[in-house]
Amino acid sequence: MTSNGPPLPFGPGALAFVGIYVLSLLGIGFFAYRKRRGDSLGDFFLAGRDMGFAVLFLTLFATQYSGNTLLGFSGAAYRNGLGFLVAVHFMTAVVVGYVFFAPRLYRLSRRELFITPGDFIYFRFGSHFLRILITLIMIFALLNFTLAQMKTLGTVFETVSQGRIPLWAGVIGLALVMLVYESLGGMRSVAWTDAIQGGILIAGFFLLLYVALDQLGPLSEALAQLAAQPETAKKVARPDGAGGRTWLSFVVMVGLGIAIYPHSIQRIFAARSSRILKRSLAVMAITPLTTSLVAVIIGVLMAAHVPGLDHPTAGGGAIVPSETVLPLLCLKVMQASETGYWLVVVIFAALIAAVMSTADSALLSISSMITKDLYAPYFRPNAPEAHLTRAGKGIAWLLMVPIVWIAIGYDGTLIQLLSIKLEVLVQCAPAVYLGVHSRRLAAGPVALGLVAGLVFTLGLHWSGDLGLTESNTGRLFGFHTGLVGLGVNLCVIAFATFCARRNSSADARRV
Repeated sequence: MTSNGPPLPFGPGALAFVGIYVLSLLGIGFFAYRKRRGDSLGDFFLAGRDMGFAVLFLTLFATQYSGNTLLGFSGAAYRNGLGFLVAVHFMTAVVVGYVFFAPRLYRLSRRELFITPGDFIYFRFGSHFLRILITLIMIFALLNFTLAQMKTLGTVFETVSQGRIPLWAGVIGLALVMLVYESLGGMRSVAWTDAIQGGILIAGFFLLLYVALDQLGPLSEALAQLAAQPETAKKVARPDGAGGRTWLSFVVMVGLGIAIYPHSIQRIFAARSSRILKRSLAVMAITPLTTSLVAVIIGVLMAAHVPGLDHPTAGGGAIVPSETVLPLLCLKVMQASETGYWLVVVIFAALIAAVMSTADSALLSISSMITKDLYAPYFRPNAPEAHLTRAGKGIAWLLMVPIVWIAIGYDGTLIQLLSIKLEVLVQCAPAVYLGVHSRRLAAGPVALGLVAGLVFTLGLHWSGDLGLTESNTGRLFGFHTGLVGLGVNLCVIAFATFCARRNSSADARRV
């Protein structure tokens, strides 16, 4: 076992349980293969546009809540205390984002048979440049996302096996399992496995809350303990002005960004009906209270009872990252009783489920966008759909090679990856949110705003070395650089639209 976390005493029975669960996913993939209705892109990438309520809700849930929630959110709450309650708010804001554009986008998708977000962008704006640019941004964001999930998968399996399965073997093995069942059944395999994984994940969150309060005591005592120590009192204090701005920045950026994840948009396309979509989103609105809130409570409890994880040991030993608070809690529970042992086995199955359900969705979406938005229109415009479906499968296998290689060597935190991809992805928000509702918005202003927002965001992000932004956080006066870039993006769109309409009016008067 590496120094990244405590070894958990998983015996042969626990390893067999987890192994059977992982292998069962291949059976689901084979069953989904038998249920396919052809080799069309709509059938492979959108499950025939026939998802019912239970599957749609659980696949949305399993896709939205991942290893970031269990490991990343609890680690961030450990470091920031109650300040990371913002996670509950920004995950709720995601559902608000869906409600703003999803119903109308769904109706358009049924009429125009969209497969990818790029299909909507080209239908709405008629711009090849805008379609390609937004597709590339979304692919970058999902590659980043998949990388984080694969890194977490390897870490989980290494922990479960007490180092008998090294991180690299866990990453490669689980990547192969995902590729096989995804290639067999496409979105059906992904959605059906997500439904099972989502159910396990919901149970896992409730189990986590129970064992955390049982082992560490009530939250009120932990808060009092943190408040009594000068070095930890800030974790329960009210945020200052900069903290409040950062809170607002998180809510807006994450709410706008996650709602337009390509794999989330494709689930909107795959719903059987508008009524089913609306019911799924209504239930999604309460999930932050059963997921993000649980992760924050765990982080705060561990901050009070196991302090100092992010500091070097007294003897100058290795730094233990705060994102190991969940394995530390599980170790404590496992050592307490036989019941606790098997509870933790279920919890780790839930963690594996959370990560795999997100990674497989992202990978399928990446392959669909490369196939439908780049390969088909610009390299094989007359290719039959069966060929494009096969190409999508091959692209997924090719992409997984560099993703796995980078994941094995990646050393940063999950929250860092979350922030980086969202700061770029949120620049696409005007094209989706405004494009769905405004018929007068033109491609030129949207493209100019998007480019300006990207340049401004990346410039500010890299300016930490120059002292222009907070070098440790990449924020400007408490606001994320991506949100500042989005402000520039919107201003450019507004100005370019005003100029275009003014010129158009002047031309009309001359005529």
